[in-house]
Amino acid sequence: MADKGNIYLIGPMGAGKTAVGRQLAQQLGLEFLDADAEIERRTGVDIGYIFEKEGEAGFREREKNMIAELSERRQTVIATGGGAILDPGNRARLVATGTVIYLRTSIEEQLRRTGQSRKRPLLNTGNPRAVLESLRAEREPIYEETADIRLDTRGRRVARVAATLKRLIEERRALQM
Repeated sequence: MADKGNIYLIGPMGAGKTAVGRQLAQQLGLEFLDADAEIERRTGVDIGYIFEKEGEAGFREREKNMIAELSERRQTVIATGGGAILDPGNRARLVATGTVIYLRTSIEEQLRRTGQSRKRPLLNTGNPRAVLESLRAEREPIYEETADIRLDTRGRRVARVAATLKRLIEERRALQM
């Protein structure tokens, strides 16, 4: 696999991957795709329904196939689902075909940003905070290990985060030449 100039946004739910990705793509003049939205568009059902009918394992298989397909694109900004990095094959594809950006945020910010959403099947429990803390403990080391660039989105406006990322990406690419 060769670097295709893609930009991948990884991080926990509520970190701003979709909103920042859309804005970043616009600033860079690139196409934007959201892996979860593509799964929903192609299946005609939401992620929650897939979790309900196929379980997390079924969803993760669909996600793996989607990441494989999207990583074949060129010059595209792609927002991944928060758990996409759990699969070693997904991580290898992201690293090999583009720049991986880890968007960090606090548990409090995640709760605030995801609180009204019914589209977060992993949070459909009596204690979303405990779920987010558990997911962070499991996934944060993997996000850190996988990322080329790390940026905290806490309390920052989407346009400002995207502008900062644009600068960091341009600096990184200049160093690679």
